[in-house]
Amino acid sequence: MALLITKKCINCDMCEPECPNQAISMGDAIYQIDTDRCTECVGHYETPTCQKVCPIPNTIIHDPAHIENEEQLWDKFVLLHHADKL
Repeated sequence: MALLITKKCINCDMCEPECPNQAISMGDAIYQIDTDRCTECVGHYETPTCQKVCPIPNTIIHDPAHIENEEQLWDKFVLLHHADKL
């Protein structure tokens, strides 16, 4: 499933540059994650880098509205980064 940045976000700017899918951008008040681009770092890293660099615990969580399994996340990664080879 994609990730979600909660209202605990303090806009520290740590997560946005770390996202390998460019899925994080500034929203109206806090950063937001584009669910069409978030792969939870599948294809890049073992764990989501945004969660690793966020200084506030439990600020970036799994988005219950966007449930995806590992295979779906992998397929999304391939489409984002290797569509020209399909």
